[in-house]
Amino acid sequence: MIPLHEFQKCVQRYYGDYKVRKYSCLDQFFCLAFAQLTYRESLRDIVSCLKAVKSRLYHTGIRGRVSRNNLANANEVRDWRIYADFAQVLIAEARRLYREEDIGLELKNTVYAFDSTTIACVCRFSPGLGSANAVELFFHWIKQNLQIKSFYGTSENAVRTQIWVAITVHVLVAIIRKRLDLQVQLYTFLQILSFMAFEKTPLNQLLTETNDHESMADDRNQLLLFNL
Repeated sequence: MIPLHEFQKCVQRYYGDYKVRKYSCLDQFFCLAFAQLTYRESLRDIVSCLKAVKSRLYHTGIRGRVSRNNLANANEVRDWRIYADFAQVLIAEARRLYREEDIGLELKNTVYAFDSTTIACVCRFSPGLGSANAVELFFHWIKQNLQIKSFYGTSENAVRTQIWVAITVHVLVAIIRKRLDLQVQLYTFLQILSFMAFEKTPLNQLLTETNDHESMADDRNQLLLFNL
């Protein structure tokens, strides 16, 4: 479902793979996409999980050697605009597919939120250090909408890269949902993918028995720690 031709155009535009021999931008993208889908919390976490399924990596598109150093270096030096531009390609497609439906991500506000001033502030402050209130709202927004628990790097380039890949994954899943006409909420779809990332079962088959209309009322017999 990933338009690889469009991705490579973005890579070439910013010379992302110039003199790169062992760990391409596509490898970096797939590793970060995996991290976003499965809610990994650190570079070490990402690499450990991917190495645990090493025999499957080649067939998922990851050709380069997965290591903490390779991923950290790529996040630091590969131009974040590669992933921003690719996100825009997918956002345009999502807008076309979801003309009459909300996908749970305000795309116009998303682009505005990643103004350079905001990102620069994010790289210099954290919510617990008395940082500017725009900044706190920004952290709240990405935590709520993109499920980013922590950043994998501290540089502006690494932060921008991670956020744009997160947006790309979110929008790509929304596109897949619409193209396959899957009758499941986007949030539910993302949750299922989070633990089925390396399954070979076709997505429409995987979701056939998913009940999208479950509610908290169905859990009325579940034990509660606190009776609120």
